[in-house]
Amino acid sequence: MNVSKALFDHPSPEAYRHPFGWTLDLPPMTMPALLERSVAANPDAPLAWFYGRRYSYRAIVAEARAFAAGLQQRGIGKGDRVGLFLPNVPTYPIAYYGAMIAGATVVNFSPLYTAAELEAQVEDSRTRVLVTVDSSQLLPKALEVLGDSSLETLVVASFAAQLPRALGLGFRLFRSRELAPIPRRPDVCRWHDSLGSGDPAQVALNPERDIALLQYTGGTTGTPKGAMLTHQNLSANARQIVHIDPWRGEADVIMGALPLFHVFANACCLNRTVARGGCIVLVPRFEAGEVLKTLQRSGATAFPGVPTMYQALLDHPRLARTDFSRLKICVSGGAPLPAPLRERFEAATGARLVEGYGLTECSGVASTNPYEGEQRPGTIGQPIPETRMRLVDKEDPSADPAPGEPGELVIAGPQIMQGYWNRPDTDATAFIVRDGVKWLRTGDVATIDADGFVRIVDRLKDMIAVGGFKVFPSQLEEALLRHPAVHEALVLGLPDPYHGEMPHGYITLREDADPVSGEDIRAWVNQRIGKHERLAEVVVRESLPKTMIGKLDRKALRSEVTASA
Repeated sequence: MNVSKALFDHPSPEAYRHPFGWTLDLPPMTMPALLERSVAANPDAPLAWFYGRRYSYRAIVAEARAFAAGLQQRGIGKGDRVGLFLPNVPTYPIAYYGAMIAGATVVNFSPLYTAAELEAQVEDSRTRVLVTVDSSQLLPKALEVLGDSSLETLVVASFAAQLPRALGLGFRLFRSRELAPIPRRPDVCRWHDSLGSGDPAQVALNPERDIALLQYTGGTTGTPKGAMLTHQNLSANARQIVHIDPWRGEADVIMGALPLFHVFANACCLNRTVARGGCIVLVPRFEAGEVLKTLQRSGATAFPGVPTMYQALLDHPRLARTDFSRLKICVSGGAPLPAPLRERFEAATGARLVEGYGLTECSGVASTNPYEGEQRPGTIGQPIPETRMRLVDKEDPSADPAPGEPGELVIAGPQIMQGYWNRPDTDATAFIVRDGVKWLRTGDVATIDADGFVRIVDRLKDMIAVGGFKVFPSQLEEALLRHPAVHEALVLGLPDPYHGEMPHGYITLREDADPVSGEDIRAWVNQRIGKHERLAEVVVRESLPKTMIGKLDRKALRSEVTASA
């Protein structure tokens, strides 16, 4: 590929492919103000759809304000941390916005955390109140943390009460084993008892300085830490995402299958939909058959997801009898989108599937391919409005890469975090200053073409050094996925006495594939790649590890392989 740029900055209208231009006025705005704006515009429109039950903007904001009043009556106010340990249920947006109305900072916790992981982040963030549901998978862990940490109060919502009445009754009768009893103790509060009376006190918030969300991430250095995202970071990113939507003014129903605790869903399913005045279709967890049924029943028009979700939908027998006529756009993030997967999904559904890119540290979204018109498969598209990208030398970020060479991608824009919670020492590695601008270092190696389309080559830390050559695992994974029998693929660099490192492939096979060995696939791929890239082995596995949002987890695979060596 011809690398012709090291900087994408203030593009010309001719070069920019998103529909309404790169320039966007983003006055400071708090998250409660973002919500109130949509409530005022259409209070009776549905904000959330949950198994057929609709929650209007008016109802959501009324309950959020009651929750805010209840928090304030408990002494929770500006700067205090309120944690959400929730699946995708209506309580999530209510508690999320309610905590912010009270002036508190929200902390997201994955429902997949162990009690030890939950406790570690509760202690690091000094979370005072934790909101969860009476799920047998969640409540026992939350109670364990309540007893062993500095957490003061656990607020427990009823899962069944959030369903339509008949479904809720059936859930209590026939699926009661999935529910856990809520104990009677002074530090445990049922959701309806947490709601205060009267209006919450108004809190003076500075959108550009006050932290709305602590979002934990491995960041660019691997150690989990809380990215500090201000109200303006989040509200700006929501407005940036709305600005690239060519269908503003039309029906907007977002499939909320991504977990809301994750920054991708927080930006693309929740905040952007509230900013747009749209509706989120909530499912507590991703299950391909249930998502296909719900997508059709709700009339979803858009579906943000990760590649493994789209693959699971393609693999499900219900796909052939699902009506996709209202689905316009699917946005893939979290991991590279294989070209064969994109092509098969678009052919099967008629919807457009585009690849985007973002990080926790940039509030969720930094770039995407256009929803209409030209897209460039294999790239993460162009930066969204008011977002600047440049390349710096992989070894020396104070310099540009050599002409024609990839570099580390750095980003500037209104959505960039303030830093990491209680870790000021990390700013020196997380940011650089170039030409008077503070840039976020992503740790991703990229190229930028003449029109500003960005291609992620790989992660700095994942590059494989083969006898002095740099080999990128993602390129080898793409080569593996072009074999008709390969379903999923990950590549690791493992020690080699002669070359220093050699790439090793780990794959799963398609269910309908003819019998094939790892050695057969290795030989097939090695004929199609450079000599220095050739795979030392290909291992066929029953499954590959995935992260909490369902993307393939190279770090976990490395741990497994190292432990078994």
